[in-house]
Amino acid sequence: MRKRWTTDQISDQTDRVIIVTGASSGIGYETAWVLAEKGATVILAVRNSRKGKLAVQKILSGVPQAKVRMMLVDLADLASVQRFASEFKAQYLRLDVLINNAGIMILPLQLTQDGFESQFGANHLGHFALTGLLLDRLKVTPHSRVVTISSLAAHHAKIDFDNLDGRKGYKAIEFYGQSKLANMLFARELQRQLTANQLETISLTCHPGFSQSNLFSRGSGKTANPFLRFLQNRVSQPANMGALPTLYAATDASVTGGEYIGPDGKKKRRGYPKQDRIIDELDNQQVSERLWQISEELTGVTYHF
Repeated sequence: MRKRWTTDQISDQTDRVIIVTGASSGIGYETAWVLAEKGATVILAVRNSRKGKLAVQKILSGVPQAKVRMMLVDLADLASVQRFASEFKAQYLRLDVLINNAGIMILPLQLTQDGFESQFGANHLGHFALTGLLLDRLKVTPHSRVVTISSLAAHHAKIDFDNLDGRKGYKAIEFYGQSKLANMLFARELQRQLTANQLETISLTCHPGFSQSNLFSRGSGKTANPFLRFLQNRVSQPANMGALPTLYAATDASVTGGEYIGPDGKKKRRGYPKQDRIIDELDNQQVSERLWQISEELTGVTYHF
């Protein structure tokens, strides 16, 4: 990988159709901005209409020629995911990149509309369902990609299949780590299945290091409390730097599928994109296959390769 990869190295994205979930703020917003600036048609898949419209307006104010729009989706509600996928497919015949970026973090125990623990439900199951429902568009689009955002929290996490809903005990940070490990394992297993079925689509995962975002709002969408903002600003990198691993995974010609991209700096918290080989240690195919089967059962979404 070239040293200090930046957005200057992104090629023209004209004619590419790209979905970014959670694109109304933080890393998702920065990702959407750059891709729109490079000429892509970008769909900001967001759950808050007001914030989504504001994000679109801000992008257009800086990039007047941008082909950008907002579509509503709540990843904690499978019915909403179904509606989004149906509406997207009714309007677009191709999907070049699906960026599974949206996430919630360290919430008190609560359940989604479908009865899932909220972090596992929104961060993993919602994106699992969305990807499966959009797979037919990805398959017919040459050189398409799925990019799923994980986290440093995944590096010390495990999947507790006996307590996915938190009813046998719940620690918010552990369940956040579990959801982000699920993101990573899903991305790797998706790549294995795409390869086995001889499809051109590739799947990658990445993490932003420790970057400024709205995750500390604990899923409310509101500004985090002053102490958390102070802590985050002292040790984190700007959101536009945190978006670089996502942008690399979404656009660089050197990737082949299955890679995990993150910052190259100290403790992987900041820096420029590079491959992170820790995924080879964390990737357990038996666990991944079990997670896939359970995810299909819980969401009712079956992948048709």
